Amino acid sequence: MHVSGSRAQAALIDETDRKRMIASSDLDQDRRAQMGQYLTPGATARLMAGWLGPLPDEVHLLDAGAGAGSLTAAVVAQASQRSKRPSRIVATAFECDDVLLPHLRATMRRCATICTAAGIAFTSDIHHGDFITAAVQGLERRQPAHGAHRFHAAILNPPYCKMGAASRERRLLQRVGLDATNLYAAFVALAIRLLKDGGQLVAIIPRSCCNGPYFRPFRAQLLDETAIRRIHVFDARNRAFSDDGVLQENIIVHAVKGARSPAQILVSHSASADGPITVRKLPIAEVVRCANGDRFVHLPIADTDNAVSTWMQGLPDTLESLGITVSTGRVVDFRARDHLHAQSSPGRLPLIHPCHFAAGMIRWPRADARKPNAIAWHADTRALFIPRGYYTLAKRFSSKEERRRLVAAVYDPGVVAGRMVGLENHLNYFHASGQGLEPEIAYGLMAYLNATPVDQYLRQFNGHTQVNATDLRSLRFPSQAQLRRLGRAMRALTDRSQEVVDRLLAAACPLPR
Repeated sequence: MHVSGSRAQAALIDETDRKRMIASSDLDQDRRAQMGQYLTPGATARLMAGWLGPLPDEVHLLDAGAGAGSLTAAVVAQASQRSKRPSRIVATAFECDDVLLPHLRATMRRCATICTAAGIAFTSDIHHGDFITAAVQGLERRQPAHGAHRFHAAILNPPYCKMGAASRERRLLQRVGLDATNLYAAFVALAIRLLKDGGQLVAIIPRSCCNGPYFRPFRAQLLDETAIRRIHVFDARNRAFSDDGVLQENIIVHAVKGARSPAQILVSHSASADGPITVRKLPIAEVVRCANGDRFVHLPIADTDNAVSTWMQGLPDTLESLGITVSTGRVVDFRARDHLHAQSSPGRLPLIHPCHFAAGMIRWPRADARKPNAIAWHADTRALFIPRGYYTLAKRFSSKEERRRLVAAVYDPGVVAGRMVGLENHLNYFHASGQGLEPEIAYGLMAYLNATPVDQYLRQFNGHTQVNATDLRSLRFPSQAQLRRLGRAMRALTDRSQEVVDRLLAAACPLPR
């Protein structure tokens, strides 16, 4: 049966999506999870392809990690419906999985049929192999035939997998002056290098790249070598790859290589790829922010986000100006296993885990905890302890069940006995040059960090459940006087509910109206 016009293009995407679902069920699930291999649903592919701006008459398209070909199919479907169609599309696809290749080849044949009907010449070049190796070799040879500076557009859903410092992939990247800690960062970095000046990149990547030292080189390349035009955020963690149950928060980025940064960036969000989209146009300074010599990407998607961001930037102090340091707990369970004990006794001192947090305070010991409550004190463990004192503790990882990204509590030496204390490595702790804080400051910090505006601000750039020490150092803080006032109020109360915390912070540091 012949299908014409826009129906043909829609049929192309739907047919490719069926291939994707079949291929997903055929993949080796252990290898797939190990490589972070999640194929692009049709609705997400359609959304991404629609972001490509004007294309040249002859388009050279890169689809690295092509899977079943969903992204290339979406570009073909979109380009063949434009009033100004390209006369030729050359699609270069890389895929290393044997299971996916037959589906990819079938998609390319269908793309050729659609293009022929639209008066577009279509050529596909499928590489069965490793994209990183091929891209590095092409860049080293600097020959267009091998991919160097050849492409007008790159559309990517790269694999999500960490790379070790001594891995083959890291060594390959270093040969062309790149560094990356994750396969997706490597794929996007190489795709940028393979684009011509003015070439467009559309990629779906984890939101976690927006902040932190781990992805600093990736952010630097993205911000230095391209101009970001648009970023899309999914409201729910599981919507970009809904069929695969992926909980990673993802964003879609559209950038142009070698272009001048625009004065404004489009930031959009939706509940799903095929749902209603809300778009905001924001000054670039509200999206790309600098702190502690690093650049972060903030994603304020609502008017309240702007107010919270303005409030945060208007706070008077930093940790450095307050004379406060944040560090990570010293006790790593598996390394100190021989010294850990379920209960305290003479010669054993308190060991604090995230499970000891309870309504802004440390509840210790916990007889029902699966984690040890104590660590032995002797010469081999002495360096793992910190002195008795008041400390503000914050969880480095929040569980899926917790509503807040950042959870803080006070270690009060009047509540937890012990001349020293051990803090497990999943905690960050605030201190004054290695010593405890003033009691009011410790309580004030706890209230501030647990407040709703701080949580809202963190979520603008933090796309995972980890809050590391670098994230905490990037925040601004109330003054010492404000923290003391907040801390005195918190110490006097037994009700430390969210509503109470937010009301006290609003009184001490009002949000702008």
